Amino acid sequence: MGMAKTDRKLRLVLSGYYGFRNSGDEAVLLSILNALEQAGEDQGVFVEPIVLSGDPTWTARQYGVWSVPRMKLREVREAIAASDGVISGGGSLLQDATGLGSIPYYLGILEMARWARKPSFIYAQGIGPVRRRMFGPFIARAMRKASYVSVRDAESAALLAGFGVPEDRVAVVPDPVMGLPLPPSAGGAEVRGAAEVAGGAAGDAPRAADGTGAMGLAGAAGAGAAGDGPRASEGADAARAGGADRPPLVGVSVRFWRGDRSDLDRIAAALAALARQRPVRLRFLPFHEGADEDASRYVIERLGDAAAMAEIAPAHDAPQEMLREIDRCDLLVGMRLHSLIYAANREVPLLGLSYDPKIDQFLHRLGDRPIGTVDAIDLQHFAAKAVQFIEDPAQWRIDHYSAIRRLKEEAALPAQRIVEACLELRGR
Repeated sequence: MGMAKTDRKLRLVLSGYYGFRNSGDEAVLLSILNALEQAGEDQGVFVEPIVLSGDPTWTARQYGVWSVPRMKLREVREAIAASDGVISGGGSLLQDATGLGSIPYYLGILEMARWARKPSFIYAQGIGPVRRRMFGPFIARAMRKASYVSVRDAESAALLAGFGVPEDRVAVVPDPVMGLPLPPSAGGAEVRGAAEVAGGAAGDAPRAADGTGAMGLAGAAGAGAAGDGPRASEGADAARAGGADRPPLVGVSVRFWRGDRSDLDRIAAALAALARQRPVRLRFLPFHEGADEDASRYVIERLGDAAAMAEIAPAHDAPQEMLREIDRCDLLVGMRLHSLIYAANREVPLLGLSYDPKIDQFLHRLGDRPIGTVDAIDLQHFAAKAVQFIEDPAQWRIDHYSAIRRLKEEAALPAQRIVEACLELRGR
């Protein structure tokens, strides 16, 4: 864990869905840790995070941070009491689609901060869906008490406004993962080169050592930033031209959603339609260990002849290793929100499949819309778009360059505001 050259310290508790080996949520955590470290360095203060985790031993080892069990309230209270503030987020925490426990738990953590007279901060959360209106007043109260509130899309801000939260209290910012860098590699390259593309399958390249500390990676965040222009594709294009026998690599992120699995049946049919139009390699990317692997196998079993060119990547513990997986793809087809965010981060052409409004909201910020939903996919339209993006990735990058650059630049804003607010409350 890196340390700013200062004796001043801010200790911040991070509350979220951490320690459950979900690649998207772990990427959120890692991105927030990086952004806080960088914001602290900019302000001449060392930020010491305390992460509330479902598996604190694993979280501490993975990120090099202090971590406590999220459900042991005595330890949570002690951590909050020893802190300078509590951060809630990011991710979709305040929602009741996955059960009744999420909203009370996360609001409870914020209430514990208030009891301890510690400031609370909402970090790039996706609010909703909130189907039970009884939660509205409690969410609004927590937002009004917070020292800083940021959400990851305009729809979340509108939902809070509907609950009575003043609009001027809510900042709309990108998902933190837009600022996540690739892990350091032996060559230090941030962009696919001809040798990498011409080499073996995506899983053949040596992976960076596991356990790379979160703090200390912030300096790498600027490498390959969107501000440098659309990512270079000449090397990849040249390699493809010299190795036409190697089909392009299509990353696929699926999850279980509909009980009858008809959504996965449709996705299998769409991928098979693509394979009939153009030979491709399909590399399934499990963001949630176990469940996503099972969903991937279910789709592969229904691909027909295309199954011969399909494989499942490892369910990486380290978020940046999944980011590297997607960086190697020529196209990303994704249900998982963070598979799409990873692709945008690395300027990989993407096709989003919507199962939740958060997918539509992110794609809207990119200037896109879903290629299909869990209820309907036009197979021919899907295949045509996929072939178009595979054969002309440079145009996709040009079309989305401005939106991606803006999202990357704005991803660090919550961390900056939170560090500034803590210092002001402490009188610097």
